[in-house]
Amino acid sequence: MSGLAFDPLLPWPLVGGLAALALLVALWSLWRGLRGWAWRGIAGLAAAAALAGPALESGIRHKLSDIVILLDDRSASQSLPGRAEQTDAAVEELTRQLSALPDTEIRRVTVGDDPDGTQAGTALTRALAAEPQARLAGVIAVTDGLAHDAPMVPASAPAPVHVLLTGQAQDWDRRLVIEEAPAYGLIGKPVTIRLRVEDQGAVPVEVAQTPARLRILLDGEEMRSLDLPPGVTLDLPVVPEHAGQNVVSIAFDPPEAAVPELTDRNNAAAVQIQGVRDRLRVLLVSGAPHAGERTWRNLLKSDANVDLIHFTILRPPDKMDAVPVEEMSLIAFPTQELFMERIRDFDLIIFDRYRVRGILLPQYYDNIRRYVEEGGAILVSAGPEMSSVESLNLSPLGAILPARPTGRVYDEPFLPRLTDEGERHPVTAGLQGAPVEGSQSHWGRWLRMSQVIPDPRTQVVLSGARDEPLLLLSRVGEGRVAMLTSDQVWLWGRGFEGGGPQLELLRRIAHWSMQEPELEEEALLADVGGELTVTITRRTMNPTAGPVTITRPDGRTEEVALAEAGPGRFTARWTAPGPGLYRLADGEISRVLALGPAAPREFEETVASGAVLGPLAQATQGAVLPLSDGMPGLRTVREGRPAHGQGVGGAWIAITPRNAASVSGMTHRPLLPGWAWLALIAGLALAGWLAEGRGRLRAQAAAGG
Repeated sequence: MSGLAFDPLLPWPLVGGLAALALLVALWSLWRGLRGWAWRGIAGLAAAAALAGPALESGIRHKLSDIVILLDDRSASQSLPGRAEQTDAAVEELTRQLSALPDTEIRRVTVGDDPDGTQAGTALTRALAAEPQARLAGVIAVTDGLAHDAPMVPASAPAPVHVLLTGQAQDWDRRLVIEEAPAYGLIGKPVTIRLRVEDQGAVPVEVAQTPARLRILLDGEEMRSLDLPPGVTLDLPVVPEHAGQNVVSIAFDPPEAAVPELTDRNNAAAVQIQGVRDRLRVLLVSGAPHAGERTWRNLLKSDANVDLIHFTILRPPDKMDAVPVEEMSLIAFPTQELFMERIRDFDLIIFDRYRVRGILLPQYYDNIRRYVEEGGAILVSAGPEMSSVESLNLSPLGAILPARPTGRVYDEPFLPRLTDEGERHPVTAGLQGAPVEGSQSHWGRWLRMSQVIPDPRTQVVLSGARDEPLLLLSRVGEGRVAMLTSDQVWLWGRGFEGGGPQLELLRRIAHWSMQEPELEEEALLADVGGELTVTITRRTMNPTAGPVTITRPDGRTEEVALAEAGPGRFTARWTAPGPGLYRLADGEISRVLALGPAAPREFEETVASGAVLGPLAQATQGAVLPLSDGMPGLRTVREGRPAHGQGVGGAWIAITPRNAASVSGMTHRPLLPGWAWLALIAGLALAGWLAEGRGRLRAQAAAGG
């Protein structure tokens, strides 16, 4: 880097004035016809130039080496058969050839595993940004081309980008593609999973037209099997059977062929559908008005997911009064419609201080009993009527109630307490403010309850006066029955003696009755954390819990011991060896768990392809070459020339030396030394004088002749 600089001895206006004066004198001499005018003008300009102080400046240059980025793909898809060996050999050969080039540095960039797949575009963008563009001579990527961050791949680069693809020409793969899958579904209503089977690569002829035999399982139980040809989209209907997570697993066996497919890890998929209820429908039947009548109504009305139908029995049909019919606003109780025709539309029926007063015929009670046995639920909130001759227990419904009243009513204050079963049962376990032995804090007292004799199969979770059963839970057939032997729960809502968790308790009772999974007393739960860590929770009414048996995706099993974390709760932390579909089992209770995708993103597509990195290579005059055709040679070419081609010995790729340099300092030398300027000016002035004198002599000689 060199150039001409000026360091004037006088201000620039004076230097410019001197140069202008010299030109004017020369022009005046020319106008007068004087000889030597040109020499005088040049002498004046030389004097002005000398005063301007011209000097030569040049930089002290140091040549910089060229940089070549070598991208080494070590993602999971590169672990497929033969690819790691190809990558090692290619990287070793490229390193050898690049090291042999003079003034060339290698920047090695390794792309590893990532939960989001191969991040080759991100790695390449960062590598390009980290290096000076003036020194970058080329980029060589050894990869299968399966980058999962296509938007991050740069559109261009300052040097040729070459992509060397691993894999073999005969590679092929058949994979399962889930096009659409719902995250939620209504229980009992079909949802659609859209899927297809796709063939990629050099698919053998004997496989190309062979359909895949799909096996479809719901929560580990086989649902159906079917044949699906490749390339055909299938809409698969699935019906969520329960609230919470429903796991649908779909898989097919690897096709048989002389050349096996690359991997069978993308031959399966797991879809998790959260089962939800389509607005819970609750029928609330209230008897005689009482202080806590609106307790259940307010609770159920506050839940936006509940459709409530509420009837209050104000007057039985056999009661007579003098009010004219046309002046009464009461409606007839639609017993036939509610308890015969539409009873199965309800998820829960609540009897709040209901008396048997001839409104419902015996066949209605029988129908309610069948409704419960077939999966329905009833909840009885009983007052003193339970111990009277109008008790529900004396109806045909009494056969499924969890307790039989003795006829005695305790009209005395008492403190509700958790029983041993109640400390373990999810309906009452962990209720805020529960009385604890030796503690001053406790719930508010209730003032009345009925004495009952519980059925031996009934779970008593709350006790009241004289340790008599207060809250009883029972299973009948496929359904459930809950009973409160007191109508005083409203006292908690009013804050009597500090109150208690009224809304939470009633909510849990109602949701347990409707078989919500989070309130199952015998349950196996799994909470998935990061890094494939699973927190296993076994909830049981038993004092101990055995180990949980875990079945891995490959069929192997292992047992995980549980430690007690509280009454009825046993937990353990377990780390899965990898993603996939796992089955957890403890006796008859089992749970299917999908950890990560059944086919990790690295194995969704496995056939090597230049589709993602190819446009970048083309934009930089680079090449996309398969390593299965042999290792290309390495050359250097001038910038702007094609950076790849086919030679006698095979394909070749090239880098472009940049000849970059750095400037570490500057040198400053006058264009001419001072004595040289003086000699030049004097010589020019002398030449002008001689020219003028010669002209005068010629003029005299001409005049004398």
